[in-house]
Amino acid sequence: MPLIAVVVAALAIGFEQLVQWKYGPMGIIAFVALSIGIKAKNTMISGVGAVILVMLLAQSG
Repeated sequence: MPLIAVVVAALAIGFEQLVQWKYGPMGIIAFVALSIGIKAKNTMISGVGAVILVMLLAQSG
């Protein structure tokens, strides 16, 4: 069980670093809003984070 938690945490940190490297501070803000919204089960906050991430992805593509 602890090994799984460590692996999941490492993947989350790696993904966060990738988002920050590729999309800058706005990507981190969007990722944090999405994460907080999902954990708090607040669709408004998670929706805002998701929309910002989609806009960043569409802009870079």
